[in-house]
Amino acid sequence: MSCRRRAGARARTTARGAASPAPLPRTAPSPPSTCLAGASVPAATSSPRRGSLPSLTRLDLSGNALLGRIPPSLGALRRLSLLDLSNNALSGAIPASLGSATALRFLNLSNNALSGGDEAALPSAFRALTRLEELQISGNNLTGPLPSWLASLPNLRVLSAYENALSGPIPPGLGRAAPLQALNLHSNALSGPIPSTLFARGTLQVLVLTLNRLTGPVSGAIGRCRDLSNVRIGDNALSGAIPSSIGDAASLTYFEANGNLLTGGIPAEFARCANLTLLNLAFNRLTGEVPAALGGLRNLQELLVAGNALVGAFRSPTPVLRCRNLSKLDLSYNSFHGALPDDDLICSPRMQFLVLDHNRFSGRIPPGIERCTRLLALQLGSNNLSGEVPPEIGRVKSLQIALNLSFNHLVGPLPRELGRLDKLVTLDLSSNQISGQIPGDMRGMLSLIEVNLSNNWLTGAIPDFVPFQKSAASSFSGNPGLCGDPLDIACRGSVYDGSSGYELDRNRISYRVALAVAGSCVLIFSLVALLVALFMWRERQEKEAAEADKAGEVVAAAAAAQVAASAVFVESLQQAVDFQSCVKATFKDANILSNGTFSVTYEAVMPSGTVVCVKKLKSVDRAVVQHRSKMIRELERLAHITHPNLVGPIGYVIYEDVALLLHHHMPNGTLLQLLHGGDGGDAADGSEDRKPDWPRLLSIAIDVAQGLAFLHQVATIHLDISSGNVFLDPHYNALLGEVEISKLLDRSKGTASISAVAGTFGYIPPEYAYTMQVTVPGNVYSFGVVLLEILTSKLPADEGFGEGVDLVRWVHTAPARGETPEQIMDPRLSTVSFAWRRQMLAVLQVAMLCTEHSPAKRPKMKKVVEMLQDARKS
Repeated sequence: MSCRRRAGARARTTARGAASPAPLPRTAPSPPSTCLAGASVPAATSSPRRGSLPSLTRLDLSGNALLGRIPPSLGALRRLSLLDLSNNALSGAIPASLGSATALRFLNLSNNALSGGDEAALPSAFRALTRLEELQISGNNLTGPLPSWLASLPNLRVLSAYENALSGPIPPGLGRAAPLQALNLHSNALSGPIPSTLFARGTLQVLVLTLNRLTGPVSGAIGRCRDLSNVRIGDNALSGAIPSSIGDAASLTYFEANGNLLTGGIPAEFARCANLTLLNLAFNRLTGEVPAALGGLRNLQELLVAGNALVGAFRSPTPVLRCRNLSKLDLSYNSFHGALPDDDLICSPRMQFLVLDHNRFSGRIPPGIERCTRLLALQLGSNNLSGEVPPEIGRVKSLQIALNLSFNHLVGPLPRELGRLDKLVTLDLSSNQISGQIPGDMRGMLSLIEVNLSNNWLTGAIPDFVPFQKSAASSFSGNPGLCGDPLDIACRGSVYDGSSGYELDRNRISYRVALAVAGSCVLIFSLVALLVALFMWRERQEKEAAEADKAGEVVAAAAAAQVAASAVFVESLQQAVDFQSCVKATFKDANILSNGTFSVTYEAVMPSGTVVCVKKLKSVDRAVVQHRSKMIRELERLAHITHPNLVGPIGYVIYEDVALLLHHHMPNGTLLQLLHGGDGGDAADGSEDRKPDWPRLLSIAIDVAQGLAFLHQVATIHLDISSGNVFLDPHYNALLGEVEISKLLDRSKGTASISAVAGTFGYIPPEYAYTMQVTVPGNVYSFGVVLLEILTSKLPADEGFGEGVDLVRWVHTAPARGETPEQIMDPRLSTVSFAWRRQMLAVLQVAMLCTEHSPAKRPKMKKVVEMLQDARKS
């Protein structure tokens, strides 16, 4: 593939539970890099016969595949101000001779395989780089401590060394001599306190220290930093109280301090940070109540205080629910008590995750829960709730991730309305006193995968419903009157009709009632036929008029759209792309190519004949208007960062509150269309036979794995991996799409607001139902599903598996069904040759590892790439 088609992101995304680097100020953007694979960095100086580059000021070789060591001769470039060798495969130690390039202002060696530094992570000769403003060495294998002389560099603004194996303390005095703006050291083994000098000058904007071994208190001097927007100090061993001076950091948007040993109360001064979007104080030792003043935070989207010793009746956190943008409230594992309110405050208008389990809430589950129209997960387990399960829960049609009411004191029958929750994946009503029969209406829960009704007083037969029969017997145990599969208890006596949910005595059906019903049906049919005859001619007349009006409305709407900002990053396409045509294409449903979790993709034909893909973001809350400049800066940065297996934007159009991202047209569609049919476009060679062969599919799998491994290398977690997001270029090279979404949805930057579950049904890892966190192991699981889809030619939620059974469960339970791997794999591929079969079996083993239920057992994507390449060599 040519360099021109490479697209990707060096950007980072925030995912709860996965520490990610915050945005770093960048004053010297780099131009696009050139494709260099397998080469080494050329020496900067040589013999007079071969020439030298004494006047070179900028050298950017980032984003290639350079091998070997960094040439020591680069230190002879005395005028060099920018050196960027990031995102390559360079190894060995950082040469001390670079300290001779005293004009260096920007040095970026991130995301390589550099090692060494037992005594110090950087050569002591670097202390001579007094002009250095940005030093980035993240994503390597560096060990040892950060040298103390870093604190004496007078111009250092950005220091990024995350994801290494650094130890020792953060250099004392860092930030005193220089106007430090960004410090990112997450995912190391640093110890000791956070130096108070970091806040001495008040210039700090970004502080990311998660996943280290830091101890001691958070300095009260943090309030001096009025421009501080991101503080991430979670997963350490910090102690003491959160200083009240935090309220002086007026620009704060993201404060994450979970997983520490912090004590005292939650400072009410957080309420003075008007832009605060996320406050994560989970799993500390905090006490007291949630300050009522936090209810005034209009921009707060997530409040996470689980795992503390917080107390108070629900009237205490209720003011927090007045935060109209609150989408996640996690008060679990505390000692809150009292009744849940039955008014408009039970859910804010945008609440998606209401997590209140493991507290001491009492009383009934309020019927007002039906007003939570956007709720994805409701966790009320392990409380003291009583009364019946309200039928109003069945009206929360948005429930998708989990409904957990376990370990309470609920009584009465199960409401038939639960069957309306056709998107729900996990249901747990165990350990209550629920009685009566399991209503057959629960067969309407078509997406149900995990169910637990154990330890109740349920009676009768378990309905004939695949998710029930496929569950373990423990999911229904502890119900003395329950019988049927999966329990090893035969039902006797009454006949159960699963379609109605009740035991029926068919002999009691009245003949007169049956006759009346039949007569009514005839009458209704006659009336309908008459109405059809009367209005059919009217419909024909209105059809053409309606179509004409619709076409006119589309043209008028497109014409009325005023483009506020637009750009094309590819010089050769700047004259070929017409922005108004891009806008107009999104007003016609006939132009839709795909409808993803976060966007809708349209085909747009330019007046020049050029075809581009237009991706319309599903944004809400005027996010595009509010954060337009940040989105534009991020898109422009993404345009200059490339990888051959990632789709990146070639331009954008912004009008009103709509953002359109422009991409190259992929004539061969997506992997989903290649595997399962659909309009995937014509083949590159014009052949009508587009049946994929195994070598092509294996090559596609390796392409996707390499793209995803690169994303993980640069600390980006993809939000929606599926076969529908794998695009095929004219030569069937695979590119993973929607990479830019991972950056634009970074809550720490506030660049977008999109309301959706992270992922596509069937590809979402099982742990997401409980953690609601997008993680690296979760990405590996989703990729494993894509591998299984390739091997079996079956959809992740194929109807042939039975209700509630997905592709992963179907494959993993094959041995229990007595099926061999040959019976799982697509015989149209596995029976062609012994070589293909052997490779497919090897890939099946990789897919099984990727889709392990335990995230810890899944391999890293770098290892997955190696295993797939080994499979191809076999």
